[in-house]
Amino acid sequence: MMFKWKLCTFFLYVTCVCVMLKINHNVVDWVPTQIQCACQICLEDNQLPVHRFNASPVPFLYQDCKLEEDTFNWWKEMQTETRNFSTYRKTVQALFDVIPPSPDLIKATPDVCRTCAVVGNSGNLKGSHYGRLIDVHDIVIRMNSAQTGGFEEDVGTRTTHRVMYPESAVDLDNSTHLVLVPFKILDLEWVVEALTTGFTGQSYAPVKSKITANKDLVMVVNPEFMRYIHETWLKNKGKYPSTGFMALILALHICDEVYVFGYGADGEGNWSHYWEKLKDKHLKTGVHSGNQEYDILQELAKQKTVTFYRGW
Repeated sequence: MMFKWKLCTFFLYVTCVCVMLKINHNVVDWVPTQIQCACQICLEDNQLPVHRFNASPVPFLYQDCKLEEDTFNWWKEMQTETRNFSTYRKTVQALFDVIPPSPDLIKATPDVCRTCAVVGNSGNLKGSHYGRLIDVHDIVIRMNSAQTGGFEEDVGTRTTHRVMYPESAVDLDNSTHLVLVPFKILDLEWVVEALTTGFTGQSYAPVKSKITANKDLVMVVNPEFMRYIHETWLKNKGKYPSTGFMALILALHICDEVYVFGYGADGEGNWSHYWEKLKDKHLKTGVHSGNQEYDILQELAKQKTVTFYRGW
């Protein structure tokens, strides 16, 4: 009788332990692993508060990258693409006849700390004196037609990655990566033709026929990654993410430490560019959910996932 009682007690104890382990597993879905970079704190070791972070979506297209048709159907609605999935696949195939088969990225290793400065275009950079602070980073990401000439003291001089789309394109030097954010098949055609024969198509705004850029440093953001940002990070707020917000999330995926500058409205609440004279004080963020994006940035900064320099 005593033996049976001890046996029952043992099984009851094992059951309780298993239940507790299962509960803990459900509550804590991330456990720190071996440090993968030479930083004091790596992003990989700080994912617990980044509840939206998912390492699975591939940030950039590569030669054998397969896009699901349902993701294509989501993507084509961003700017009302009328052509079909077959045309998309043929265009991507032609793309890799011109650009490298895989993106040029600094690999994550225990010996390297990849630091990124993500530099937005906000007017709050005026008078910030962040230039030297920005330039010390391994990767300096700028967006669209952001200027540095005449603003070096506040925004720095270096650019390693320029995130753009055809309507915002500018010429680049030979060491800067052109990071294309494609919103339609025309954008993929543009980067191929603008780097070779010259683009002759038409978009909703004027685009450069030819662009100066290093073809070996071109990278194209994966539509699947764009969908992940819109659905997982923004919860479908806004028609689609802004270039600046996509650059921020890209940095979280390719860097070990992320430092953010020039995001949000200026000191008077205007959404303005630091190199332009503000003409319309009622200008907002258009199809993008600017306030939602900024709130997420502040959340990341509060959690110390990124370091955010607000400017003003």
